[in-house]
Amino acid sequence: MPALDLSTHPGHLARRLQQAHTLLWTTIVSEDVTSPQFAVLNTLVGEDGLDQRTVGERVGLDRSTIAEVVRRLAARGLLDKVRDARDGRRAVLRLTGEGTALHRRLSGRTARMNQIFLAPLSPQERSTFLELLQRVSDAAEELRDPAARPPDEPAP
Repeated sequence: MPALDLSTHPGHLARRLQQAHTLLWTTIVSEDVTSPQFAVLNTLVGEDGLDQRTVGERVGLDRSTIAEVVRRLAARGLLDKVRDARDGRRAVLRLTGEGTALHRRLSGRTARMNQIFLAPLSPQERSTFLELLQRVSDAAEELRDPAARPPDEPAP
């Protein structure tokens, strides 16, 4: 049996893409803050006081991963997990001043990293590429959590 052409396998290409992203992230953005950690900080900058489950859903992290990310960010003093004043059973996440400052510093670096990452593409190709990545990512989320799909929408 001949070798397969892995350039036609999305999983193989996605792994290579992730390796390139990780290299750029650690080189340009941060060796100390991971991309998922930045996503959590970014979500809370936009809307402080969300619960952990909601933040995890917004950034595409499962329950155990978001719990670990929040634990690490809290241990570094970048966010606080506090009881909701309106519902004492619920804990909400709030960025600390240090977390907000770190987000501000890293935001410019992420923009620079994205410029380098997408440099091989024309502006139109970038737009199409991001649109297609979003569509595939959304479909993958639905595969992981079929209950999230509207009842009248067929499976992908």
